[in-house]
Amino acid sequence: MTRIDPVIATEPELHALFLAGLDGDGAAYHLFLQTLGALLRGYFRRRLQQLPDEVEDLVQETLMAVHAQRQTYRRGEPLTAWVHAVARYKLVDLWRRRERHEALHEPLDEELAVFAQADHEAGDARRDLDRLLDGLPSHQRLPILHTKLEGLSVQETARLTGMSESAVKVGVHRGLKALARQWKESS
Repeated sequence: MTRIDPVIATEPELHALFLAGLDGDGAAYHLFLQTLGALLRGYFRRRLQQLPDEVEDLVQETLMAVHAQRQTYRRGEPLTAWVHAVARYKLVDLWRRRERHEALHEPLDEELAVFAQADHEAGDARRDLDRLLDGLPSHQRLPILHTKLEGLSVQETARLTGMSESAVKVGVHRGLKALARQWKESS
């Protein structure tokens, strides 16, 4: 097996390595985990610039979760979307752990109730957005998720999903139009 440069790793390459690993090819699975680990480091570094010491722990936690949950992956679905969901949950878990720890040191004032309401509304908005995104086909959902929500470039998103750059741009454009239509219909 040749090593894959994580900077240019594509969805089809990762998918092929992962499926080969699921089918018993240990070398392919090892290469998949190495490549995915490098990609996850970049993903977490961008999101945890203020907490660089947490990056490696989250990479390892995510790799272990991917390994533990590998049988739940549906072979026909994009692998990067599945891995992204696992990574996102690990990141959310980190924030929850940190909030609980920090909450132990916060005074219990009545003013905190004001902030609890705003947090609740943000959570509702995110759930609504996730529900709307789930209604989109993957060729629209993934470009929006990666470029608009995660802040990746069109080029990075194209490499990650295996789509062409123009397909990513079209997916974002059409996906945003579809989201606007869905939003209008649900309001």
